[in-house]
Amino acid sequence: MARIQTIGVLTSGGDAPGMNAAIRAVTRSGICNGFRIKGIYRGYDGLINDEVADFTTENVSGIIMSGGTILKTARSKEFMTEEGKQKAYETLKKEEIDALVVIGGNGSLTGARDFAEMFDVCCVGLPGTIDNDLYGTDSTIGYDTTMNTIVECVDRIRDTAQSHERIFFVEVMGRDAGFLAQNSAIASGAEAAIIPEDSTDVDQLAQFMERGIRKSKRSCIVIVSESPKCGALYYADRVRKEFPGYDVRVSILGHLQRGGRPSAHDRILASRTGVGAIQAIMQGQRNVMVGVRNNEIVYVPLSEAIRSDKPFDKSLIKVLDELSI
Repeated sequence: MARIQTIGVLTSGGDAPGMNAAIRAVTRSGICNGFRIKGIYRGYDGLINDEVADFTTENVSGIIMSGGTILKTARSKEFMTEEGKQKAYETLKKEEIDALVVIGGNGSLTGARDFAEMFDVCCVGLPGTIDNDLYGTDSTIGYDTTMNTIVECVDRIRDTAQSHERIFFVEVMGRDAGFLAQNSAIASGAEAAIIPEDSTDVDQLAQFMERGIRKSKRSCIVIVSESPKCGALYYADRVRKEFPGYDVRVSILGHLQRGGRPSAHDRILASRTGVGAIQAIMQGQRNVMVGVRNNEIVYVPLSEAIRSDKPFDKSLIKVLDELSI
């Protein structure tokens, strides 16, 4: 196997605070260890369309504190096809890129695994997603910042909820994982969290309502994981029908959760995993995700990181239940 000399780095899928810190770490650690680094713009679409540039330490100066990604990002439908992957591979050969570092979530790392299997390319993934749903790492890049953003928003919403004695359903991101909703509910003192891991029926909703009623003011905050069928609007409509005496409001936080300066935790996580990606390549690791477990860098096979369900600590549900009485 030929020695790896040039490493390409891209960000893919939804942006996450800390991606720039990861790009910086991959670039500087790579250069420090004798590699040539190339930045690939606009994710896999940029790889297909040859939007590639040489990166130096100057390219990543002053970006560790910035949200978003200087490499831009996209969800590429074309890359899902064999023809798209073939074009991407042609770009790799043209640019003489020997290994690829992909910063992204489940879909992005699935693309990296498939690409690696199809063309025998060395791919290393970094867990860049606010959802915290990748198996094999305690936290993903962007999760901590997003949770702090949600808590700040909920703190402000609570002021209004208490002033008007309202019930607020606050919808947060997380897709099929309730980590954001559950932990932000605990941190913000919310009365309940409705998450995919704990299916909610009519009785549970009534129980949430009763907890709010027992308080000195008839205010209540429920954090809801986004869902096309059972989001915050769905539960608010149910309360209006089943408990018509209550003033109900919905706040969907949406994309403001993705933005903002990354927290110290996310900057450190991104820096450690970025350096870990270069170390993995130097050690001959292939097709792994770099994570942190019990404060130690770990290498998780891409297939394991994307296929396995990340375990959800059900004791957190009990913690919220007891603290919301």
